[in-house]
Amino acid sequence: MSKVPEKSRYLKKKIAVIGGGITGMAAAYACCMHADKLSGTQAEITLFEASSRLGGNFGTERVGEYLIERGADSFITNKPGAVRLCLSLRIEDRLISTNAEFRRSLILKNGTPVPTPDGFNLLAPGKVWPMLTTPLLSWAGKLRMAGDYFIKANKGGEDESLASFVRRRFGNEVLERIVQPMVGGIYTSDPERLSLKATLPRFVEMERQHGSLIRGLRATNKSSRQQEDSSGARYGLFATPQNGMSELLTALEEQLRNRVNLRTSCKVTSLHQRGENYVVTCNDKQEEFDFVILTVPAFVVADLVRSFQPELAAALEQIEYASSAIVVSGHDLSEIDHPLNAFGLVIPHIEQRQILAVSFLSRKFAARAPQGKVILRTFVGGAMQPEQFDKTDAEIQAVVQKELREILGVRGEPEFSIVARYARAMPQYTVGHLERVAKIREFESQLPRIAIAGNAYDGVGIPDCIESGERAAGSAWESLFSQ
Repeated sequence: MSKVPEKSRYLKKKIAVIGGGITGMAAAYACCMHADKLSGTQAEITLFEASSRLGGNFGTERVGEYLIERGADSFITNKPGAVRLCLSLRIEDRLISTNAEFRRSLILKNGTPVPTPDGFNLLAPGKVWPMLTTPLLSWAGKLRMAGDYFIKANKGGEDESLASFVRRRFGNEVLERIVQPMVGGIYTSDPERLSLKATLPRFVEMERQHGSLIRGLRATNKSSRQQEDSSGARYGLFATPQNGMSELLTALEEQLRNRVNLRTSCKVTSLHQRGENYVVTCNDKQEEFDFVILTVPAFVVADLVRSFQPELAAALEQIEYASSAIVVSGHDLSEIDHPLNAFGLVIPHIEQRQILAVSFLSRKFAARAPQGKVILRTFVGGAMQPEQFDKTDAEIQAVVQKELREILGVRGEPEFSIVARYARAMPQYTVGHLERVAKIREFESQLPRIAIAGNAYDGVGIPDCIESGERAAGSAWESLFSQ
C-alpha cells in the first residue's frame, strides 16, 4: 500500500459502513486493521444497522438443551476469507469440522431418500462405479451421462445456464435427478436461469481444458488428492465454531465495540452528495462522511444512490432476489423412522414436494442436540417455489410437518418449531451476471468515495461476503489515505 502523505496523515477521516451483516462487520473490522498498520492515520468509523442486532441473516440460539442455527450453520474453508478472519480474531482453536460418521447426503427419488453417489461433485461424477450402481438414474440416463466422454467442448466465451450446460454434457436425467436439487440447495435458484460462469466457473474451465468433465474431474482428483470418500458437497471442507456461528459474530462485535460507532436500530433512509463527501440520514439525523461503504442488498443500494447516480441504480436493480424460510425443529429420534444417517436430504423439483431440502444439523456437528434428539432444518420457498414463502408461519409449519412425516417418517409433534424468514435475501446469479456486475463496478468507479460490497456480486457464501467487505475497506483506505 502507498505511503500516507504527510498532508493527510493527521486529518481525521470519517467512514460510514451501511449494513451490519457479516459483510459490513468485516468491512468495519478491516478498516480498524488498516488503521493499526498505518501509524498516524486517523479514521472514525460508524456502522449503521437497521435491525436491533448485528450479524444479518444468521445467528445461533439456545432452545432448552438444543443449540440451533437460524441461518448459515458453517462456512467452507477452501475459500480463505472466513478462516483468515477467525485467525485474526484468535478463535481458530474454536473451529470444529463436520462429523465424519455421517459425512454424506441423500437425494429423494420417488419419495425415498437415496444416497448421493460417492464422488459426485455438484455437477459431475468423479468416480465411475458409484454412478453405474446408483438407483437415482435409469440405465438410459447412465448411458447418456457417459456420453460426456465424446461430446466436444464448447470453447466459446458466452455465458450459459447451469441447466443448459449439464443437459448438454450429461443429459436431462442427471440434471433433474441430481444436479438441480444439489445446486438448488445452495443458491435456491432455477438452474434454467442460473449463470454457470458466475457460480461454478471451474467447470467451464475444466471443459475447455479436458473436454470431458468426467475426465477432467478424475485428473484433478489424482493430482490434488482433495476428493473425499463422501457424497455430495465436500463436507470435510466445512467448519463452524464449537458453540455455533454466533461465536464468530460475538468475537467480531467485541473487537468493533470499542473502536467503531455501532448504530443499531438505525435505518439509513437517504444518502446524498455534499462536495466530495456524503451526507447520511438515519432516524431523521444527518451526518457527513468522507467515504461510504454500502453492504446492504443491491436493491437498497439502488434506492440510496438513485438521486446522484441513476445509471448505477438501474444496474443494481437488474439483480434479482429470492425469498426463503427455514423451519428449525427438535425431535426425539425414537419418533423418526429414517435412521438419518447423513447430513441432510435434497429434493428434486420433479418430485413435486413442497420443501426444498432438510438438513440434519445435529448429525452434521457435535453437541447440537441432547442425547437421543435431533435438530432438523427444513428449507422452503426459493426461486422455484415462491408461493410457499407467502404462507403464514403456521401454514409453513404444517406443510413441513406433513412432508417430514411422509418422507422421513417423523411422527408426533416436534419439541419446538421455529420459522426463520429471509425475504429477498438470496441474490440470483442469472445468466449474464458477470456482465451486470462489471457494469455496476464501472458506474461505482465514477463515485470515488463509495464502495459497494455484499453477497450480490462475487459470491454468496460467508467467506465471499467477508472478502467483499475487506476489499471495500481497502478501497476506502486507498481513497482517503494514499493520494
